[in-house]
Amino acid sequence: MSKPIIEVKGISKCYKLGSIGAQTMRDEVEAFFARFKKNKPLDPTSAENSKLKTANSAAGSSEFWALRDVSFDVQPGEVVGIIGRNGAGKSTLLKILSRITEPTSGEIRVRGRIASLLEVGTGFHPELSGRENIFLNGAILGMTKAEIRAKFDEIVDFAGVEQFIDTPVKRYSSGMYVRLAFAVAAHLEPEILIVDEVLAVGDAEFQKKCLGKMKDVAGHGRTILFVSHNMAAMRNLCDRVVYMENGSIVADGKTDQVVEKYLESTLVTEAKASSMTCKIKDQDFQLLTARLIDENGKEKDVFECDETVGLEMRVLVRKPIPALYGYLAIMNAEGIILLEGDSVDAGQNILDGLREGEHTIRLSIPKRSLGPGGYYLYMGFASSQADKHTVDDPEKHLFFTLNDHGTRRGNTRNGFFSMLLKWQIQD
Repeated sequence: MSKPIIEVKGISKCYKLGSIGAQTMRDEVEAFFARFKKNKPLDPTSAENSKLKTANSAAGSSEFWALRDVSFDVQPGEVVGIIGRNGAGKSTLLKILSRITEPTSGEIRVRGRIASLLEVGTGFHPELSGRENIFLNGAILGMTKAEIRAKFDEIVDFAGVEQFIDTPVKRYSSGMYVRLAFAVAAHLEPEILIVDEVLAVGDAEFQKKCLGKMKDVAGHGRTILFVSHNMAAMRNLCDRVVYMENGSIVADGKTDQVVEKYLESTLVTEAKASSMTCKIKDQDFQLLTARLIDENGKEKDVFECDETVGLEMRVLVRKPIPALYGYLAIMNAEGIILLEGDSVDAGQNILDGLREGEHTIRLSIPKRSLGPGGYYLYMGFASSQADKHTVDDPEKHLFFTLNDHGTRRGNTRNGFFSMLLKWQIQD
């Protein structure tokens, strides 16, 4: 068996919150030399670390362990998904693999060129044009000018930015940024492609296009690390999934088994509620409350298929946000997205530039849309100008049950949908 293309051994990453630096010069020197002890992971409970911890506490700082003793291997040509809730350590791990930041302890071995897409505009220089950034990124990946030229037209066509290819990328929208960044990363043939949830910035059509391209890349034997909250994409793309929680690996194995474990721990244990109240945050826009209601505005969590399922959200706007939009997805117990939509679908986006103050937003799922069963409803908000505004995305679910007492077979009817078909005889 060939050597792993990626080897991660005992990686930990600690951030110091509060004061920057240690209390004394001696503490700084001790911390400096501790970073070179690669074979001895730094444990927050160890005696070796206690002096620095005491000094940092005295200085008014604290420690946050984003990763704790993470180890795994990735074989050449393997497509590995990484899942977990926000704050689980996924992005930190990818930044270490991409050599954007260093681990506090542990060791990583990478055998091949890495192309990373971790955030909008990764590796782009804002003053350079799209054309110049393509050649810059290719050079960073070790490609020759001839190799880049051979792929240039294909990259521009995939990104759909031909009209703006000689415009400085600082004038690109977030969607244009991510389209070009993904096109460069996927087409310049690195041995390893690392993609974070950044693809969620693009529209639905472009997301499907990106997933198709990643599937094509994987089919040519290249290695992919993919972070996403889209479990359907995970099942469709990945051979194997790593599930992270609180900076550690909870499970690592076959996609279906690990995804099922993740859904059980996140959706089932936390989301079986028909309403929620969010913590107040200092953000330009945030969700305050959300609840499921019937046609009379009464809160409930069990509906008939012949009823409309309503969602009522109370939001707070501290500052109007251009291009703000809301989105909604409904998933079954297996994490398959059955229905998805956002406030832009109908053409006129009512949330774009919504005025300051509190507002109530209502939307409804038409009757006879879904079949009987239990469903998780996920709602969130975002903006293509998120780099200029803070938008609360609570990443929470509501849960509701549908019963079908209005048909003969009732709850024994199979299928995702509950449409009643019209039967006719035409002689």
